[in-house]
Amino acid sequence: MNIEQDIDFELARLRKLAWRMDALFYIPGTKISVGFDNLIGLIPVVGDALATLPSLWMITRARKLGASPGAIAYMIFNTFVDMAIGAIPLVGDIFDVLYNANIRNYNALERSLNKKAARAKTVQTALKPVGWVKPTLIA
Repeated sequence: MNIEQDIDFELARLRKLAWRMDALFYIPGTKISVGFDNLIGLIPVVGDALATLPSLWMITRARKLGASPGAIAYMIFNTFVDMAIGAIPLVGDIFDVLYNANIRNYNALERSLNKKAARAKTVQTALKPVGWVKPTLIA
């Protein structure tokens, strides 16, 4: 496997995790999704702490993949908000269903890596082509 395949594999894993945590299924007749995060969050006190662990793992993987510091900060903020408000009985459970912090975090990671790849492509095309030889004057 090359680096691109490794990154694609890791992104697929993180995407799957995010959607399972926040959008495992949709409530029929609505666009409201429910995932493991919402179900685990129903357990008083411990539930929200347990639901935060996959989010923290996603943030560490994003950092290793090269997400920008801004994207990492945004992901930490989303996770904190999800945990803090999610810990409030009933109101937090409703907020949790509507906020979908893991999906937001995955989207932030993807945007960050896409921007990084676009900048790298721009830099690469601005460089001299491989095998380029400076022309010399023959006198």
